[in-house]
Amino acid sequence: MFIEALLCLGVAWLTWSMASMEFHHRRARAIGIPLVRLPVDPTNVLWLIFEAYIWRILNLLPFSLGSFALYSRRGWHFYDKAESHLRYGPVWALVSPGGIYVYVAEPDTVHDIFTRRQDFLRPSKLYKLLEVYGPCISTASWKDWPRHRKVLAAPFNESIMNFVWNESQKQAQEMVTAWTGSSHKSEAVIPSVARDMRTLSLNVLAATGFRRSYTFRSAAQPKQDEASTYRNALQTVLDNAIFLMLVPYRLAVLPFMPKSWIGVGKAASDFKQYMIQMLDEETSALDQGKEGSGGLMTAFVRALHTSEKEDGVDKSSKPTGSTPKGLSVDEIFGNIFVINFAGHDTTANTLAFATLLLAANPSVQEWVGEELEQVLQNRQQSKWDYALLFPKLLRCQAVLLETLRLYPPILALPKWSNDQPQKLRVGEKTLTIPPNTGIMPSLLAIQTHPKYWPKPLVWDPRRWINEKGDLISPRQSTYFPWSDGPQNCPGEKFAQVEFVAVLATLLKSRRIQVLPAEGESVEKAQQRCLEATQDCNLELLLRMKDADTVKLALVQV
Repeated sequence: MFIEALLCLGVAWLTWSMASMEFHHRRARAIGIPLVRLPVDPTNVLWLIFEAYIWRILNLLPFSLGSFALYSRRGWHFYDKAESHLRYGPVWALVSPGGIYVYVAEPDTVHDIFTRRQDFLRPSKLYKLLEVYGPCISTASWKDWPRHRKVLAAPFNESIMNFVWNESQKQAQEMVTAWTGSSHKSEAVIPSVARDMRTLSLNVLAATGFRRSYTFRSAAQPKQDEASTYRNALQTVLDNAIFLMLVPYRLAVLPFMPKSWIGVGKAASDFKQYMIQMLDEETSALDQGKEGSGGLMTAFVRALHTSEKEDGVDKSSKPTGSTPKGLSVDEIFGNIFVINFAGHDTTANTLAFATLLLAANPSVQEWVGEELEQVLQNRQQSKWDYALLFPKLLRCQAVLLETLRLYPPILALPKWSNDQPQKLRVGEKTLTIPPNTGIMPSLLAIQTHPKYWPKPLVWDPRRWINEKGDLISPRQSTYFPWSDGPQNCPGEKFAQVEFVAVLATLLKSRRIQVLPAEGESVEKAQQRCLEATQDCNLELLLRMKDADTVKLALVQV
């Protein structure tokens, strides 16, 4: 009886799915663009949870599943790049039981989408998985977004970049020392690129944003301290964010839950305690008349005080429909989490990709090294002045820009048309987009499209420097590492300064080399290194499945 009921439910769900997909297909035909049916909605939460397990079974089938095999996989954009647009044109759509998803790879059209904030809305519901601890800037509506942005952007202004520069250098030098030992060996094996870059990036963010200074500890130094427990708790939360969206961490820690669930729930609870502790310490300091740390926590506490003052105001005296001020406690916790996610893991993953790519391309290292020798000359690292040196290290910046072109941490910035039909010009055609339709600017497709980038799949930082030695500016809306339009990332300069400081420290007198396996040539080892950068997965961010399959060494020159 139970099995029969399950079968009936399965048939009913399948029937509903097919009927819904055909309904949306009829709506999509009116747009007049190529359509591809997808019987599973890519935003279906249950599919997102179980997709990896389902594909373990489907991969055993002796026949191809066609377009379903590509478009139903999370992170398919990375493997597809511009191929679908080269096949279907600058605009096409996936049609699923959940709706219509229009993919656009025309730069002018994408720029139009990003600037028309009231016509093409940020789909807050799709970002809800980031609300593990509360609402945040990533899930805010367009009306609430400026309120969050005002608080988050304040500490990341130009005045703090000198601190970012110095802290990034300090952490990178401590990392090099951890690898080479106190004797500064001329050749040292790097224990784990992915984990050590994550540690470095977390330490820089903690010092800059939260004024918590940690000594760098490599993956080969297993001693537990506050930094490592904080980092491990955060990483567990990031790795299991989709799970935590479905299962609140307070439930996951119940004694009868699976052991793995309890571990995730405990990490989420521990990270919440870290946030509470940081907020309490900053609040206490400000209440005592002290200046506070000057980082993000200071901005958060001031925003909290603003919110609390507003809560004490008679609601009848406030204008109808007025926008709230400041941030609530839950919004502060939500934003602390998303800052760690966006400002820590994104940079860490980019540094890891760049390290392997440099190891596989020794000529690029020499190219960067030439600039470092010319710009830094014989300056001691303690004399590296941010205002003087950062603007001159253009080749280091080019490495960052090229890495983000091929390996952007975030592959999609979806929009949603509002409840009215919207006109959208694509080339010489004007399309009518139905209400409540997914609009997907194909960011990686544009960044790897041969129309805009010569040899688009080749990692070549030299493309960013012109004949005069200046950094080029790509055509508008052909490059989106920090989004586009009014809602761009507030941490853009922060990431640039951190990356350049780390790269300059690593390559000023050393080079990164791939260690060949037994019987393997150097060329084969470098090719294996490149292949590791192509073997990626996407949880919240793009990252290599296992960067440590390739052993690297830091070698004195």
